[in-house]
Amino acid sequence: MTGDLVVHDEAFRFLVNPAASLKKLCSGMLWAEGPVYFPQGDYLLWSDIPNNRMLQWVEGPGMRIYRYSSNNSNGNTRDREGRLVTCEHLTRRVTRTEPNGSITVLADSYEGKRLNSPNDVIVKSDGSIWFTDPSYGIISDYEGKKSPQEQDGCFVFRLDVSSGSLEVVADDFVKPNGLAFSPDESILYVSDTGVSHQPGGPRHIRSFEVEEGGRLKGGGIFAEIEQGVSDGFRLDCQGNLWTSTGGGVQCFSATGKLLGEIVIGEAVANVAFGGPKNNRLFITATSSLYAIYLATSGAI
Repeated sequence: MTGDLVVHDEAFRFLVNPAASLKKLCSGMLWAEGPVYFPQGDYLLWSDIPNNRMLQWVEGPGMRIYRYSSNNSNGNTRDREGRLVTCEHLTRRVTRTEPNGSITVLADSYEGKRLNSPNDVIVKSDGSIWFTDPSYGIISDYEGKKSPQEQDGCFVFRLDVSSGSLEVVADDFVKPNGLAFSPDESILYVSDTGVSHQPGGPRHIRSFEVEEGGRLKGGGIFAEIEQGVSDGFRLDCQGNLWTSTGGGVQCFSATGKLLGEIVIGEAVANVAFGGPKNNRLFITATSSLYAIYLATSGAI
């Protein structure tokens, strides 16, 4: 049943609020993705990739179109100045929306070759921007434009905004997808959803130690996803990871133990913490946007 909580470990009971229920906020999307909450306006933005638009939800007024066309935008985040940072499939670039509404291109190529189709993006406390670059937006016209792949693989990138330097920090993924830092930024989690186009391919989340200068170490499997894939995820302040799956949201402890699930009833693409107390989990699930209050808050 939609909204059911499935407990795999008793610790999960202290992360969810038994008095709270899952609420469908709005629907009508083809593939909802990339939610990001803006505390300065108390609103949520997200992408509806195939419909080539970005949407905004505000408590009370509800949903409205924020941007059309959005260049088949996918992942979104805020930078340290509160500006919107977006991955665009159609233009194969990462952009920043300035306070006056103008668009600044942050990255669209690497070593003289166009990026594949930037997918998900996060910003570290030092201002650096980290993003994944699988080929989903150039495989067909559904979420972008079918085009030749120019990069030699599907990489995880780090962008030094101050210098404009773009570097590959991980190059051994089939389809790198969601990514997020641990609360203290010592660990970077990245999912591989290669099973989507490779039978028997990866459907897991990996974890890397983040060293000085942005170098990564390790990369072992943190968690396997049995139903669907880990398209996108975020961490709470205690270091638990909340990830999308084929049937809802799963919560893993910092050691990779499955603690519990929120059953949605349709495939989930991504999640974001928000609300005035940062304890509301917003969930983009195929055609709809959901939310549920938790007993924990998101990592800042």
